[in-house]
Amino acid sequence: MLHYIINYIEYLNAQRGLAENTLLAYRSDLYSFADFLSTVKIENIEDIQRIHINMYIKNLHDKKYTPASISREIASIKGFFKWLNINEYLCHNPSLAIEQPKLPKRLPKVLSMKEITNLLNENMSILHKAIFELLYAAGLRVSELTDIQLSNVNLSLKYLKCRGKGSKERIVPIGTKACTAIKKYLKDRDFIVKKNNISSKYLFLKDDGHKITRQDVYTFIHNIGKIINKDISPHTIRHSFATHLLENGADLRIVQELLGHSDVSTTQLYTHISKKRLKDIYFAINK
Repeated sequence: MLHYIINYIEYLNAQRGLAENTLLAYRSDLYSFADFLSTVKIENIEDIQRIHINMYIKNLHDKKYTPASISREIASIKGFFKWLNINEYLCHNPSLAIEQPKLPKRLPKVLSMKEITNLLNENMSILHKAIFELLYAAGLRVSELTDIQLSNVNLSLKYLKCRGKGSKERIVPIGTKACTAIKKYLKDRDFIVKKNNISSKYLFLKDDGHKITRQDVYTFIHNIGKIINKDISPHTIRHSFATHLLENGADLRIVQELLGHSDVSTTQLYTHISKKRLKDIYFAINK
C-alpha cells in the first residue's frame, strides 16, 4: 500500500501543484491509515473494506482527535481511493459511503482597527514591523509571506506577486505604510546578506541569513498579541484585513481576489463577521 501512497503524493505534487505543507498533511494521514491497517492484518489495497475505514475513524475518535482533524483524515482517504479507482488500481471504492463529521461553524477571530493600529504603533524590530505591515496590508497567508521572493515585490508600483493554494499566483496591491516598512527592512537585509556572505532569493531573512519560517512568524504574532491580551495568529491578521475591507464598503468579489479564494462562498464568511461586529458595537453603545 505504501507504494500506492508514494505514487499518489507524487501525482498531487506534479499534477495539482499542492503546497508542501498540504502534501505533508496528506502523506501523514495516509501513512497513519496504512499503519492502522497493518495492525488489523490488512496489507493489500484489494482487501480494504468500508468496515476497516470505519474502524480507523473510531480509532481516531478514541484518541480524542478533533472533528476538524478527523474530517481532514477522511478527506485524505477519500481522495486516495478516488485516485486508485481512476487509475484502475482498484475496482471498488470502500470510502464512497463514508460521511464527513459535521463541523461546528465558528467565526474566526478578528481584531478591531484600533487594536491593529495599537499593535502597529508598538516598538518592534524592523523585520517584524515589515512582516506585520505586509500581513495586514495584503491579507497574506503565512506560507505566502515566508515564500515571497525579492523579484515578486514592486515597491514603486506598490504591488507584490504571491503564490497561494494550488500554486495559483495572484497580484496583490500593498499600501504606502507597508512599502515604507519594507524599504527600511531592505537596508537591514542587505547587511544580513553581506555579513553572512550569502545570496538569497527570499525577501524575509533571519539574522543568520536563512529564510524565515512559518513558526518564526507564528511566534512573533502570538507574542505581540499578548500586548492587547489576545491569543492571535498570522491568520487573525488575514481575517482582520478581509473584515475591515468589507466593513469599509469593499466589493465581496474584490476581497475574494485579494485573498486568493477559489470560491466566493469562502469569502462570504467575512460578511457574517462584519454583521456580528456591527451588532456587538450597537449593543455595547446602547447598554
